[in-house]
Amino acid sequence: MSPPLIRVENLKVHFPVKQGLIWQRQVGWVKAVDGLNFTIQPGETLGLVGESGCGKSTTGRAILQMQRPTAGKVYFEDTELTALQGEPLRQQRQRMQMIFQDPYASLNPRMTVGSLVGEPLAVHQLAQGKEKRDRIYQLLAMVGLQPQYYHRYPHEFSGGQRQRIVIARALAANPDFIIGDEPIAALDVSIQAQVINLLQTLQTELGLTYLFIAHDLSVVRHIADRVAVMYLGKIVELADRVSLYENPLHPYTQSLLSAVPIPDPTLEAKRQRIILTGDVPSPMHPPKGCCFHTRCPFVMPACRQEPGPVFKAVSPGHSVACHLVEQ
Repeated sequence: MSPPLIRVENLKVHFPVKQGLIWQRQVGWVKAVDGLNFTIQPGETLGLVGESGCGKSTTGRAILQMQRPTAGKVYFEDTELTALQGEPLRQQRQRMQMIFQDPYASLNPRMTVGSLVGEPLAVHQLAQGKEKRDRIYQLLAMVGLQPQYYHRYPHEFSGGQRQRIVIARALAANPDFIIGDEPIAALDVSIQAQVINLLQTLQTELGLTYLFIAHDLSVVRHIADRVAVMYLGKIVELADRVSLYENPLHPYTQSLLSAVPIPDPTLEAKRQRIILTGDVPSPMHPPKGCCFHTRCPFVMPACRQEPGPVFKAVSPGHSVACHLVEQ
């Protein structure tokens, strides 16, 4: 196996909570990301799934150093991104890009399509003049847009077309690694399929590596090679796509998969849904022991005790943090 393109070691992102109008006294921490360890191989798509608020987007931003981690290390090949600042970090960001969730908010309405897609070329001084314009035309064609859109503004496009513009902008600097932060969540279902197929085609043609953040498990099953399941700032299960969907080991993963619709009415009628009770605990005051024990239908006394279950491999390529698996 080749060396990983991305290596994350004990990544933590904690936000301070302050109280008071004048003397803002710190009263705690919101543990948005709390000790993640994973790798992403070149050319691979790693899906990161979980409920809203579990820390998925913060993880993506911390990998790109858009949000500086509280602790831990992030490596891009052999370069430690968490140790870089200023110009060295800017140079590394040429090889890492992000596709944001909302195409309506991620495009400046005062800039034309040509200016938006060409901005990375200007920032990284990759092209200018006719060469820059030709490159923009090429990028638009790659994502299925017409060259005459060059002088148009974002408000003249549909949501799917805007997301294609965002993808073209992400490709402008010839990146190796792209983070998709729920890139299809704001789109219609029919357009979602088109964008997913476009991302897969681009990955094959350009040799891209993806971290695909989503909460739709059926979409992740279609695009991801491996899937990491996140809950309350921690990864509770990580496995290849086939193993995770056919043999989920963590109760949280089982409950998520039980909510995915099955197109066969007969199988859908026989399937048993796992309904979780209660709400997700506050990341400011996470429960002791296993972070999932307050909602787990199989909770045991050991789940409530410190330290929590160890995230470890139970079979080749399949890791989980659960006391049930240790039995």
